[in-house]
Amino acid sequence: MTKSKAEVLLAGVILARSTSYLFTKIGLKTLDTFNLMGVRFLVGFLLLFLLFHKRLFHLKKKTILGGMALGFSFFMVMTAELTGLKTTPTATVSFLENTAVVFVPLFEAALRRRLPGRWTVFGAATALAGVALLTLRESLSIGAGEWFCIAAAMLYAGSIILTDRLSRQDDPLTLGILEVGFVSLFALMASFITETPRLPAGGVEWGVILVLAVVCTGFGFTLQPVAQRYTGVERAGLFCALNPASAAVLGAVFLHERLGWRGLLGCGLVLASVALSRLGAPKQELEEEPAA
Repeated sequence: MTKSKAEVLLAGVILARSTSYLFTKIGLKTLDTFNLMGVRFLVGFLLLFLLFHKRLFHLKKKTILGGMALGFSFFMVMTAELTGLKTTPTATVSFLENTAVVFVPLFEAALRRRLPGRWTVFGAATALAGVALLTLRESLSIGAGEWFCIAAAMLYAGSIILTDRLSRQDDPLTLGILEVGFVSLFALMASFITETPRLPAGGVEWGVILVLAVVCTGFGFTLQPVAQRYTGVERAGLFCALNPASAAVLGAVFLHERLGWRGLLGCGLVLASVALSRLGAPKQELEEEPAA
């Protein structure tokens, strides 16, 4: 797969994932957090197993552990995201969570033990200003839901970096399938411990589960490792900006959510931070070929 094709696939993955905010918001009205997450990913895994079961025979221990690590990483992201969605508009959740676009290069700089470039720092500062406009109330306080969204952004940045590392060392599609399975396992365990799990009932609940399982999980989660194998980690983080734009439109159209002038300005600053954080990136970093 060429890098340009991988980036088209990654864009599709991010856009598919953006629809999850809308359907998850609907599902959380009647289903508990871990219950919804567990059933969604279980249905997604069963569909993937039917399609790709031959890939899951004779798995190596390294592949299983990699899938488990990715599954736990995204389980933590989803836990923070769904908790934030309970009390926060979908557009705000999406914008805050996808400030991962700034956290990714900062975390990479720390891992590589080098100082981030001045444009990366400037981009991070711009994003934080946007986050403040999105989250600060008139009393200059941040709600609990927004804190969970910010936590989700940091966890998501870590997951993007982990996906980049593991997808270059193993079969990315198999890793993606195992990731979905392990997210389901961790969520169902949490549901049995903290909730009273049940199967979805009625057309609305099953409709939400099926859309989340097929579009957002089967496509959105499973193919991210495949796309990231052929793109740089910071380039992958850049594509997070597509998510809030899509989620904001969906939230406005279907849930009648409004950001107001402060929210719109905050969104503009977050998107501007994407360009600023990339201005100082070395040219070879954008052109490097993926590891074989």
